[in-house]
Amino acid sequence: MRRRRNVKIVATLGPASREPEMIKRLFEAGADVFRINMSHTDHATLAAYVANIRAVEADIGRPIGILADLQGPKLRIGAMAGGGVDLVAGSTVRIDLDPSPGDASHLNLPHKEVFAVLKPGGQLLIDDGRLRLRVETVSGDSATAKVEFGGRLTDRKGVNVPDAVLPIAALSAKDRADLDRALEHGVDWIALSFVQRPEDVAEARKIVAGRAGVLSKIEKPSAIERLAEIIELSDAVMVARGDLGVELPVEQVPRRQKQITRAARAAGKPVVIATQMLESMISSPMPTRAEVSDVATAVFDGADAVMLSAESASGKYPVEAVEMMDRVARSIEGDEHYRMFVDAQRSEPEATTADAITAASRQVAHTVKAAAIVCWTGSGSTGLRASRERPSVPIIALTPVAATGRKLAIAWGLHCVVTEDAHDHEDMVDRACQIAFREGFAQLNQRLVVTAGVPLGTPGATNLLRVAFVGRKTG
Repeated sequence: MRRRRNVKIVATLGPASREPEMIKRLFEAGADVFRINMSHTDHATLAAYVANIRAVEADIGRPIGILADLQGPKLRIGAMAGGGVDLVAGSTVRIDLDPSPGDASHLNLPHKEVFAVLKPGGQLLIDDGRLRLRVETVSGDSATAKVEFGGRLTDRKGVNVPDAVLPIAALSAKDRADLDRALEHGVDWIALSFVQRPEDVAEARKIVAGRAGVLSKIEKPSAIERLAEIIELSDAVMVARGDLGVELPVEQVPRRQKQITRAARAAGKPVVIATQMLESMISSPMPTRAEVSDVATAVFDGADAVMLSAESASGKYPVEAVEMMDRVARSIEGDEHYRMFVDAQRSEPEATTADAITAASRQVAHTVKAAAIVCWTGSGSTGLRASRERPSVPIIALTPVAATGRKLAIAWGLHCVVTEDAHDHEDMVDRACQIAFREGFAQLNQRLVVTAGVPLGTPGATNLLRVAFVGRKTG
């Protein structure tokens, strides 16, 4: 099944999409990767999701990526008297470790580590920023704050501290257990929440130990401050606009989205744009015009993937949401100005043989009007290099490793095919032509640009480029 677009679609599974029949419908509608949100998934459900996805994969015969999204540590206010109280703008509240139910003058914040970094003038954002408090004084394990934006506060609402780097590890005890189980089930990507510094990514990488790709969610201002280091340690990144829009002024989110996208593209790491992309389709069969424009912007920016959350997990129209995202992406990629936008953000290749060959394949394919670029990739690095170049022709990534095909499902423009490794140089070229013909990318007498590494099977050693003709024996 060939996609008619380059940007990939990540669809979150949930109550509306847990059954194999629905997963297959979502894939046929355009989903390339399925996200499992561990904030709402127990281990038995995780196992069922993975089994259902793999069953669909076997039925369809195309590699499908699975992303397990870890919850991350959560800061929450304690219980409230009567289940909830109204905080009035201009009033002052005391915040401390006292576990008694909160009221209009006192809030329990059962996270001692927060008080170690609170400073006068800093903010406390509650319930996704709907309530905002400004810290006035800090003393030991307590603080006083003025209510700037008031409203109804109920039990256990989330707390954000945007002005501080919290002394909290990115992996909670729950995350460690979820991570171990996700790796046991063979997921392809681990999404790491609450990333504040490069050390958070390094810790996760040590545990994952190459068994999956590590995708860092950029959702905190402190992560943006050290973005280059975090991207370097990550296999991919996500612009997690939900928490990012809480901890940053909302007017900054669009430019931060572009900043993160460009930095990831320059580094050759896949970048996913997430949160509220087609939010209204949770309950409506049609999105708003603003949502369509939002998806279009991500496609114009050259993002690798766009993500659906509640739209496909719990919404009324999961298939329609995927179909809509697919239609928007194909429309934008067919626009006469699309290539200009994508090419304008292209960065120079690294000073390596593999990068030089991959960059050359893009230029050669354009010059000889090749039908496609075919890259042999074992570890996936060659496929990611080809994706980074954003060529104007399709990219077919051939790999003998099923896990590599699944992992590359998230990368821009890659049509992944799992096949046995080439036996020699001629087999490499012949099979590239056969698969390109069979998959509908090339016709007889059309040219292909084929890249690989010699000796064959050497990871990351792309050093060969060949222009091949699709001959009659291909059919």
